[in-house]
Amino acid sequence: MSLLPRILADAPRDRPVLIAGPTASGKSALALALAEAQGRVVLNADALQVYGRWQILTARPSDAETRQVPHALFGHVGHSEAYSVGRWLDEVAAVLSEDPGPVIVGGTGLYFSALTEGLAEIPPVPPQLRSEASARIAAVGLGAVAAELDAATRARTDLRNPARVARAWEVLRATGRGLAAWQAAGARPLVEIGAATSCVLEMATDALDARIARRFDLMIAAGALEEVGRELPRLDFGHPSARAIGAAELARHLRGETSLDDARAAAILATRRYAKRQRSWARSRFGAWSAHLAA
Repeated sequence: MSLLPRILADAPRDRPVLIAGPTASGKSALALALAEAQGRVVLNADALQVYGRWQILTARPSDAETRQVPHALFGHVGHSEAYSVGRWLDEVAAVLSEDPGPVIVGGTGLYFSALTEGLAEIPPVPPQLRSEASARIAAVGLGAVAAELDAATRARTDLRNPARVARAWEVLRATGRGLAAWQAAGARPLVEIGAATSCVLEMATDALDARIARRFDLMIAAGALEEVGRELPRLDFGHPSARAIGAAELARHLRGETSLDDARAAAILATRRYAKRQRSWARSRFGAWSAHLAA
């Protein structure tokens, strides 16, 4: 792997390595190679790979890979279990207390931002406000609800992500203070960016799009359709654990609502859009990270 020597040259074993970037850019392969070369543990920073229900659709490390090097925080959360960035940080802290130099890899920008910028102590939001946020998005549309946020929060929020907009809206309603203001007053970061080797992978859009399509076809060949079929009786797309890209599309095919070709095309398009959002997050929040062009 061409990137590995460059990363190794700037990766003292006693400090963590952070690897971010868009889906299908080769983050996991780089993390695995680095962990094997330096005797590190691979620590997950992907909000869907924490759930045990998906192995194939989330491209979770294989059993062979987890035997090759130690892995942590993969597939350890039940499908109906509540999980949060705060819990993830607590679990990362426990790993760091045993080993100060894991490879932390994933595509969830919020996790990395919380890790390196700190997580605000936001007061609990009443459950009825959470329901109200979802109902309001359904009634007036995502754009209208996003427009009700304060300007600073809008600038830091993925306005095409209903869960992120709903969270920002409910915090503003519950506290009278924008989410961005709470985050600006956040706690001390768990990992100072200057005390880590941090890299974000980049790839030309056309090349990444082609890799996304190839990977989804490999997922189908590996049994993604069967994986969704096993989960179909208990799939609740209102729960975060069900939101693996491809799950809803393949579920529609299994219910006879669309062809497999159309489900494939929809899942690939959704993945490309997700990758675009990941690149936007990286540009806006990872300016201090080293950028590397993925092969």
